[in-house]
Amino acid sequence: MRSVAFRQFLLFGAVGTAGFVVDATVLLALTATTLVGPLAGRVASYLCAATFTWALNRVITFPDRAGRASPAQWARFLGANTVGALANFGIYTWLILEHPLLPGQPVVAVAIGSLSGLAINFTLSRSLVFQAGR
Repeated sequence: MRSVAFRQFLLFGAVGTAGFVVDATVLLALTATTLVGPLAGRVASYLCAATFTWALNRVITFPDRAGRASPAQWARFLGANTVGALANFGIYTWLILEHPLLPGQPVVAVAIGSLSGLAINFTLSRSLVFQAGR
């Protein structure tokens, strides 16, 4: 049983890494226009990345637990990952606002924020969204 959870954790981390690429790419695209600042841009980039990771986790990480895709499951995924997202966004915001070198390097702050929520997001996703027997 532990090996299954460990494998899922590794896959969840790999999907999260791909989500980081989506998050950073969208953030850079939005902030490059200068129409959107790094904080508002991060909200949009996070939603894109969260949707992407929900879809991949259904297929790759938890295929035997995923059940049918639905707006309700997507909403549960976002809701269950709110704690990790708040830690992620809080650390990102703190770094952007308080660290003198990071406002010009938002991707570094995205990476640090993303790592902060990994364990929280995995645990809540596995137990609340992709439950055994679903």
